[in-house]
Amino acid sequence: MQKRNQQSSFVCQECGHESVKWLGRCPDCNAWDTFVEKPKTVETAARSVIATPLEMASMQGDEAQRLALGLPDFDRVLGGGIVPGSLVLIGGDPGIGKSTLLIQAAACATSMGPVLYISGEESAQQIKLRARRLGLEGHDLYLLSETDLEAGLTAAANITPSLVIVDSIQTVYVPDVASAPGSMAQLREATMRLMRWAKGTGVPVFIVGHVTKEGELAGPRMLEHIVDVVLYLEGERFSSYRLLRSVKNRYGSVDEVGVFEMTDSGLEGIANPSEILLAERAEGAIGSAVVPTLEGTRPLLVELQALTSATPFATPRRVANGLDFSRLLLVAAVLTRRLGLSVGDQDIIASVAGGFRIQEPAADLGLALAIASSFRDVPLAGDMAVMGEVGLSGELRSVGQLERRLNEAERLGFRRAIVPQVALRRGRPKTGIEVVPAGTLRDALKVALQ
Repeated sequence: MQKRNQQSSFVCQECGHESVKWLGRCPDCNAWDTFVEKPKTVETAARSVIATPLEMASMQGDEAQRLALGLPDFDRVLGGGIVPGSLVLIGGDPGIGKSTLLIQAAACATSMGPVLYISGEESAQQIKLRARRLGLEGHDLYLLSETDLEAGLTAAANITPSLVIVDSIQTVYVPDVASAPGSMAQLREATMRLMRWAKGTGVPVFIVGHVTKEGELAGPRMLEHIVDVVLYLEGERFSSYRLLRSVKNRYGSVDEVGVFEMTDSGLEGIANPSEILLAERAEGAIGSAVVPTLEGTRPLLVELQALTSATPFATPRRVANGLDFSRLLLVAAVLTRRLGLSVGDQDIIASVAGGFRIQEPAADLGLALAIASSFRDVPLAGDMAVMGEVGLSGELRSVGQLERRLNEAERLGFRRAIVPQVALRRGRPKTGIEVVPAGTLRDALKVALQ
């Protein structure tokens, strides 16, 4: 016996919190005027099939066979390939290359069987034109321009694909849900149905998600909890370099990162990104420092550039491209207060060459030395790499994976590296590069600007 009762609930459009009554402010995310009414159908039925618990010791514990796409950097970020039945969410800014990367992945995955590409944003002909520009033939790659998710899953059942791609989750809808595509209710229900379909059929599914102005995935954060893997494609829109990083992976590590370059033939993986990033570095450049950073477990040498100039305004400007703005303010304050550099009346513009973004504090020392180099109009040594976190009292704090960073710098021809003195308490790393310890920012400045 089955009966259906109609009732209403109110849902926050920011975080997905549900309430039986309308609220002015969400108790979870504190957003104002975000609750909307959502009709809710409650179904009660006698279950004819009762789920049976399984003893873990009696279950087969063999690891699932991963499906390699043939894109080395993509496979590395996924943990070695796609896990059958997994649901992968890919986010990124508009125009960053999400659709380009997925159409390349779809073309590679056809070696395992048919692939279905469901697009709610473009027609099949538009996708065909993009594939032609990338030099992709498209054999066994099926295109479906459809926003009805049920129709898309029905088409998938007819061709038995090895991979399904939905571009994007904000454009598809479930007919049973009485709300517009892209709404919180539609996003949650569409993702849940894709998750159940993927687990039931064993077919991996990739979904594309839009991002907000703050760089976060649009819609409730619960989407990240539903899916198995969350990937972000990052980079400056007008730069040719892209970083693919994982922020969640149920089947592998989140420490891997893929580096790509946008070319006429699509996104191509870069085997040695450090060499490319430093290839255009001018010899004897003023206001330039090389910092060995870590993108996940992958060492990457980047060039930090800084420019100081006397400001004509009452308040000097601070501009950070690819850097944390708060770290720039911290470094500028330490240079002024602890080292006596009069940068308080200077405009400071700092940038990461190549359009990359650096978030780790290990770049503090490189940023400080680049600013000091520009202010004093003296270049840093060309064969020197620097790394270290700067404290408020001017001390240098240690960084992680020191030996791996130094080995990458040595591989690219650097002969010296300034490192925090506290990082050598457990012994010097096994590397051929000359390690120059510095306890404070003042000590590092004396060595770097001799």
